[in-house]
Amino acid sequence: MKIGIICYPTYGGSGVVATELGKALASVGHEVHFITYTQPPRLDFFSENIFYHEVSVASYPLFQYLPYESALASKMVDVTINEKLDLLHVHYAIPHASAAYLAKQILKYKGIHVPVITTLHGTDITLVGRDPSFEPVVTFSINESDGVTAVSESLRNDTYAEFEILSAIEVIPNFIDLKRFKKQAKEHFKIAICPHGEKLLMHTSNFRKVKRIEDIIHVFEKVRKVIPSKLLLVGDGPERSAIEALCRDLGVQGDVRFLGKLDTIEEALSLADVFFLTSEKESFGLAALEAMACEVPVISSNAGGITEVNIHGETGFVSEIGDIEDMAKNTIKLLSDEALLTQMKKNSLVRAQLFDIEKILPLYENYYQRVISQSWKFPTQNLLDSE
Repeated sequence: MKIGIICYPTYGGSGVVATELGKALASVGHEVHFITYTQPPRLDFFSENIFYHEVSVASYPLFQYLPYESALASKMVDVTINEKLDLLHVHYAIPHASAAYLAKQILKYKGIHVPVITTLHGTDITLVGRDPSFEPVVTFSINESDGVTAVSESLRNDTYAEFEILSAIEVIPNFIDLKRFKKQAKEHFKIAICPHGEKLLMHTSNFRKVKRIEDIIHVFEKVRKVIPSKLLLVGDGPERSAIEALCRDLGVQGDVRFLGKLDTIEEALSLADVFFLTSEKESFGLAALEAMACEVPVISSNAGGITEVNIHGETGFVSEIGDIEDMAKNTIKLLSDEALLTQMKKNSLVRAQLFDIEKILPLYENYYQRVISQSWKFPTQNLLDSE
């Protein structure tokens, strides 16, 4: 198949998933064309089946805001025609799904049919999509897609609850590349960070308010009073300065390290004893899955799809959003019992193996074939009845 992938070229979950999916598709022989405004961070061109098409937006004095959506639609039309694409797969509803709809209509006018699949990732539904200025476009674009997928059961349920969706939504979970994300022998690095045998706690994210990183700092402040420990915070974003200030206010700054953005996140995860994911909204919890693949148990909130990844009492512990006391108690319990910690590390890897890209990739390939084979869109009621 010749597949166009449209995504945000960022370190966020949707961009990472789209990029890794495209690379996996290329590795099994599909021709993959990335269409976005800059090269995604995890994209490389060592595969003869991967191509990148940059979306450029002309600047005119008339425009207060550059019309990226129109430029994206035009680029999709151009690539579809010249590369003879079989399918457009857009990740994150805003503005990719609506741009794809426009591109599809332009192509239809030219006598070309190309199906569009929209993958919903989370905040495009649970946060941004609910805004009244976006909701009608999001609803329309989803309903006009030839196929729709969500990365978790939780996100599918949220989408049906919040929008008038008439299309069937297929759940295809996020995935992990176990060839990359696996525990590595980096004990010499851990000794440098924890010279006296302290436990190492860790969190990675884009440091947005929705991640509730302040909860992690409060949990850590309680844990370190009982168990000697250090905290690694990987990533960057708008909340970093506030989190640094909170560390100083609580007097834990000496035991907290901010590492910024890391391309080799799996090396840092290999050092950790526990991973935190305390978000108030999380459609899946890809960061937790990456940690589990590196044999790191997870202390998490029960937001969204996290509980579909982190199993309470098996791969870690789950608490109510914002329940700092319970998270601290669970962390201390886990770090105080070496047998429990060792067992949960093993359980985490076993759980992560269920989301191996080699298991999830065929789900996408089969779904692509189903959508392509449909020359017309089933009536909505028939689609829903067929589930």
